[in-house]
Amino acid sequence: MTIIPAVISTVIFFGSLILIFSEKIHRTITAIAGAALMVVLGRILGFYSEEAALEAIDFNTLGLLLGMMILVAMLEPTGFFQYLAVLAARSSKGNPKRLFILLGIITTILSMFLDNVTTVVLIAPVTILICEIVGISALPFLVSEALLSNTGGVATLVGDPPNVLIGSAAGFSFNDFLIYSMPIVLVAWAGALLLLQYLFRKELSKQPRSVKAIMSLNPAETLNEPLIARRILIVLGGAILFFFIHHALHISPSLVALSAAAIALVWVQPDLQEVLKRIEWGVLIFFGALFVMVGGLEHAGVMNSIIKLLEQASDVPPILFGVGVIWIVAVLSAVVDNVPITIALIPVIKGLGESGMDITPLWWALAFGAGFGGSGTMIGSTANIIVTTLSEKTRTPITAKLWNKRGLPVMLLTCAIASVLYVVMFQWM
Repeated sequence: MTIIPAVISTVIFFGSLILIFSEKIHRTITAIAGAALMVVLGRILGFYSEEAALEAIDFNTLGLLLGMMILVAMLEPTGFFQYLAVLAARSSKGNPKRLFILLGIITTILSMFLDNVTTVVLIAPVTILICEIVGISALPFLVSEALLSNTGGVATLVGDPPNVLIGSAAGFSFNDFLIYSMPIVLVAWAGALLLLQYLFRKELSKQPRSVKAIMSLNPAETLNEPLIARRILIVLGGAILFFFIHHALHISPSLVALSAAAIALVWVQPDLQEVLKRIEWGVLIFFGALFVMVGGLEHAGVMNSIIKLLEQASDVPPILFGVGVIWIVAVLSAVVDNVPITIALIPVIKGLGESGMDITPLWWALAFGAGFGGSGTMIGSTANIIVTTLSEKTRTPITAKLWNKRGLPVMLLTCAIASVLYVVMFQWM
């Protein structure tokens, strides 16, 4: 490894992460600037090029995200997500504990098939409105929705951005996540829900001021375009079905998602400009820029050095190595967004595989650490930041101190459950 390229590429990558963490500049702008600087200096010093940068981008991941974003962008204006939230509110009959569980279940299920950020963006504003109508604090509901979406998203290939990245890099199918990840996530989710009920027992014990108001809500009135919603849900259901069998058909998940998006666009024929406005282009560009920066680290030899360092730990029992990965990644994901951590560690795990190590368990350790670790702090995941920002419009805004008292215990519990079950799973993997 040449020292100068390695030092420069490392400074660019971690300097970008620090700026992303500080939020002084928008994270997408920071990532674009870091990627451009990586390519320019790599070109000057001879360790990176535009061609290599393009090869470093995982277009399978970006295609899968784009396809799902288009479907969500078409479904959002139909009022379907508001319909689910109001239906849960009526089913609770004004009971805060029952409402807490129902909204938590809806959020988790949606997070299994939609990006968790999209889920909280759609559910949280309706939650605030419902809590205002009933006359209870929205704080426990918002915090739990973010935490349960982080937890539930780990269950499936499409539920969490790190899973999409890991699935593409490791070649895991949708069914692989259902077999190896979902059972662990279900136990961790149940533990998280019980713990949250205990932590918010005081807030949830308060009686609502207006039960009649919540019973007067009509879920059907929130469904603006039932025919369009039905068509998109049919297409989404078809896409999920093909996610189950895509491996047998030898097609990629990104092809399934993009094909479903194309079918929905042709069938519904929405206002294309409005659909394009709702797509999170910044997220896609952010991912692409991170791929470029990590590609620079690889070409500069930084990843090889890390791999050689980790190979020295080959004497450590594989089970302990995997459990260590869960906790290290979880801690890193709590202080830095789990997406850049995942993208940075993927080539490291691949390199360990090339050295002869069995890395299949390590992919799952990375998924659990990245997914559950994001719950630890208010800035651990984008979903956390979104609900925190939305809570500022309520009478009880979420503070960093409060999040640490609620989110950190959930992170520790879910990681502990994942560690125990990971050891069990590893025995027969």
